[in-house]
Amino acid sequence: MTTKTLLTVEDYLAFEEPPCTRAELSEGELIVTPSPNFFHQRMRDDINARMRAFAEGRKLGSVISEMDFKLRGETVRRPDVAFITSNRLKGVDLKQVPLPFAPDLAIEVVSTNDRAADLMKKVTQYLSAGTKVVWLLYPDTRLAYRYLPGKLEPEVRSANAGYPFDEPDLLPGFSFPLAEIFQ
Repeated sequence: MTTKTLLTVEDYLAFEEPPCTRAELSEGELIVTPSPNFFHQRMRDDINARMRAFAEGRKLGSVISEMDFKLRGETVRRPDVAFITSNRLKGVDLKQVPLPFAPDLAIEVVSTNDRAADLMKKVTQYLSAGTKVVWLLYPDTRLAYRYLPGKLEPEVRSANAGYPFDEPDLLPGFSFPLAEIFQ
């Protein structure tokens, strides 16, 4: 029988990521994955640029990529893209890492090395910590899964069917075809 060594958030913050990797903390377990590929990074940056221009131009909130968020317990997650409403940012020391709350919207671009069970755990962690919406984007199948608190099944949107990426409750008026980010 093997014993897992669990870490605290403080241990995680002291951890030095090896080159070409990224780390997160999942209920005390250090998760280290390879750095994402070019296509993954390009998708992330495209979504970030579109959302940031819209959200910040209308003073709805801030959009950030690869930011650590302290969720419940000994869990720190780093979504590919996150949106935080302006109200939630008031009075928060934005120099601290990790931010002490869950993002309002978390977007993850799914890599080939991601396992379904790990992704579902991550979705559950975001939602239970207060994230309002989680999107998982699957480049290989051109599908987007939208998860909401209290819903057992995600909404599935296909880029091939012309579905949009939109979040009218968080980003009213913001929308673009999913096909544009899956290019």
